[in-house]
Amino acid sequence: PEAFWELLKLIFCKIEDERSDNEKLEFYVTQSERTSMDLQGRVKARLDRIFRDRVLAKFPTIFKGNECLEMTGSTLAYVVSEMQQYSLLDSSVDVKGVAYEEVVGSNLRGDRGEFFTPRNACRMAVKMINPQPNELVLDPACGTGGFLVTAMNHVLAAIDAKHRNRWPKRGSSPEQQAEWFRARHEYLSKMVYGLDLNPNLVRAAKMNMVMNNDGSGNLYQCNSLEHPHRWPTDGPPHWLLGGVDVIFANPPFGTSITIDDPRILGQFNVASSWENTEKGFVQRKTKDEKLMLQSNQPPEILFVERCLQFLKPGGRMAIVLPNGLLNNPGLAYFRQCILDQAQLIAVVDMHRDLFQPRNDTQTSMVLLRKWSVGESSATHGDYPLFMAIADTVGHNKRGATIYKRAPDGSLLLHETVKAHRIPKPDGGFEEVEIKANEPIVDDELSEVAETYHRWLAELLIPVRKRKGDVS
Repeated sequence: PEAFWELLKLIFCKIEDERSDNEKLEFYVTQSERTSMDLQGRVKARLDRIFRDRVLAKFPTIFKGNECLEMTGSTLAYVVSEMQQYSLLDSSVDVKGVAYEEVVGSNLRGDRGEFFTPRNACRMAVKMINPQPNELVLDPACGTGGFLVTAMNHVLAAIDAKHRNRWPKRGSSPEQQAEWFRARHEYLSKMVYGLDLNPNLVRAAKMNMVMNNDGSGNLYQCNSLEHPHRWPTDGPPHWLLGGVDVIFANPPFGTSITIDDPRILGQFNVASSWENTEKGFVQRKTKDEKLMLQSNQPPEILFVERCLQFLKPGGRMAIVLPNGLLNNPGLAYFRQCILDQAQLIAVVDMHRDLFQPRNDTQTSMVLLRKWSVGESSATHGDYPLFMAIADTVGHNKRGATIYKRAPDGSLLLHETVKAHRIPKPDGGFEEVEIKANEPIVDDELSEVAETYHRWLAELLIPVRKRKGDVS
């Protein structure tokens, strides 16, 4: 872990050096500095200056004021020589995210059911929910920020597309460029929130957000299940409870962790003791009409209701849940309690390998919509529901990527075109397109999202016809 944090400091130094207005980069090491012990001190002095003057000053919420680069000159020279051949700002956002979470995953995995959501599952959920620029997004168990980065970039792409349609040439005037930048800044600074119990994960999530278009200002360390009045003074604003439009969550789950604090349990209907009657499940009460609580609950059960409490009426959420919550006969009261509060939109049964090789839990992605004001399960009546099974998720139980194959076992290929920057003799760069045939990853999650939107469009056709909308 110590080496991991030192590496992240260097990543930030490189990002800030690439962002610098100076013509000459400072994040480099020459061959003589790499091999000479006398000159390695020069490398350390140069990197110390970048970290002290740029990184610490710009990211006080990530790095403490007394932090410094603790690598020796020889170690710095080696690591910088390996990193200097890449451009972090020019690389694909998704590549950076995958690389970052791969490093984080092997260092910061806790023992409280923290299993980070694979990027393809994040993309599927975000595509299905389709958050908009005017909608506030929250992940109450954000981990390293996978859902938030995916949602953030989805919305930024929509903002960019809108402005490109208005002004085909970006920056055609200073005023237009300023308006474009302001729209992005407004979204990043005001509409993306994340909470997590683990302070190291919050710090890692802030770094992840900075490397993926920023938006790191609204990430807080706190227990999402605590009563808001017990959140830290420097924690999230209390108005988040009931003020969120869209939620993405992969809450911690597992048999080894339970919540038994009555102050926490008392906030949730699902933590009550329930009795099965002819009219359905009802909450048990004491002689003085107080609700009876169960002695403990696994966190994933409480998280579902807490997410609904965070949502505004009509708000939407996508949450990863173990399948036991959906089909265990002993948890029928939980399902009734949730369906009384929200409309079930979709259930996607994920392949067992989704969290492999680290976890074998069978899970589903569940989409819910909190009932709007005046709505309820009783007034709404029956409604259609989207269900799907993802037979493949792009990797096997060992975590190795799997590819689509023909009936004879040969790999199926598709042509890709990638832009590469090639150095020119005069010192500049030339962009060239390189075509290649590459194997196709066997992953059905993207197809699930596309099928969901076709299903949704078919549902809306009769409604549009009734309203005379032919678009």
